[in-house]
Amino acid sequence: MQFLLSDLATQLGGRLVGPDVTVTGVSTDSRKVSDGQLFVPLVAERDGHDFIDGARKGGAGGYVSSRDNQGGSSIQVADTSLALTEIGRIARRRLTSQVVGVTGSVGKTSVKDMIRSACADSLTTHANIGSFNNEIGLPLTLANAPSNAEVTVTEMGARGIGHIAHLCEIAQPTVGVVTAVALAHSELFGTIESVAQAKGELVESLPANGTAILNADDPLVRAMAARTDASVLTFGLMGDVKPVDVIFDEVRRPRFRVQTPDQHAEVSLTVSGEHMVFNACAAIATAISVGVPLEAAVTGLQQLQMSPWRMEIGTNQHGLLVINDSYNANPTSMRAALDTLYGLEVPNKIAAIGVMGELGDEGAAEHLNIAAEAQANGVEVLAINAHEYGSNVTHVGSIDDAVAKIGDAGADTAVLIKGSRSVGLERLAAKLLADVDGSD
Repeated sequence: MQFLLSDLATQLGGRLVGPDVTVTGVSTDSRKVSDGQLFVPLVAERDGHDFIDGARKGGAGGYVSSRDNQGGSSIQVADTSLALTEIGRIARRRLTSQVVGVTGSVGKTSVKDMIRSACADSLTTHANIGSFNNEIGLPLTLANAPSNAEVTVTEMGARGIGHIAHLCEIAQPTVGVVTAVALAHSELFGTIESVAQAKGELVESLPANGTAILNADDPLVRAMAARTDASVLTFGLMGDVKPVDVIFDEVRRPRFRVQTPDQHAEVSLTVSGEHMVFNACAAIATAISVGVPLEAAVTGLQQLQMSPWRMEIGTNQHGLLVINDSYNANPTSMRAALDTLYGLEVPNKIAAIGVMGELGDEGAAEHLNIAAEAQANGVEVLAINAHEYGSNVTHVGSIDDAVAKIGDAGADTAVLIKGSRSVGLERLAAKLLADVDGSD
């Protein structure tokens, strides 16, 4: 999306300094600025103003600043964070496309990726990168949407009551997808009912002519139908859009028939895991709601490109099968990933897992339960700097120690790698796959 700096300065209540130029898109990362983008420096642990020069050298066409002009074209404002939020609102007002909001305790990013793929063959579709789903990522998603976008997909995360309502006030979604309500960030929310209250803010924001896409198999999500004036379309085994006759290949990639109220189609996914079946149904329901024919949505899913570290499967030079689901973890997503490991037809199975963060009072019991369940299913639990999993599992203190422990395991072994974002276990996957023969 393009912005003329003089117009943008007026709308932001700021002051243009330097030549009036047109910028295309917005970035808050000086290292990733594209030619002609607007750089918005944010003040956090580091002050983004210190990187304005680097952004300009990287090709930024202009920048927003609460400091004096540092050369080139700038918009002077009192607060750059507030300016970024307002840029998101400005961008949203310029979009005539359907705007899809996606939230839930698990599966947000996977569903967002699948919606993008399901819609892209029929409609010009834009979505956020990775899991950029907060008060920074959402305005950037809107501002970087092409002007001709027909569908814009925005992922929405929350760390408390009111957070999603704030994001919805910016994004003004016309379609809202709620994947699930589960034990995640309970240290911040307090109870699972509070999680449901927060996630339901999405459907409350929808217009009467909008659509709420709800997980019919989750009672807390299903109940959100009463909190919206929008039409409701459900997905799941009990849903309007449901999977039938699910089968899996040797690495647990699913094939199934999806049924809608009036038609059906065959679906083959390129990503592993039973939970991905339901993510795909959510995406198909969303695609249908914005006018994509069912067959086109299914065709789009064949070209699915997932965000990094979500059920990525590869093999190393010894034949070791590595499932890299390291982006994040809570009890629900951990169990879903472990279910995939359980279903693999290999004699030796290892869960190389890190701590599940922000679980509050339930955290201690949940870690022990996960370990016990995995062991009961014949899985060796390798806890990486995570004493929370108890004394009955194998403990190592670092990623290098985990690599040494897994050693030269070969084709008779599969390892699942998963932990909260703070643990950074994608580094373990990279080390195990450093000498790759092939991947699926």
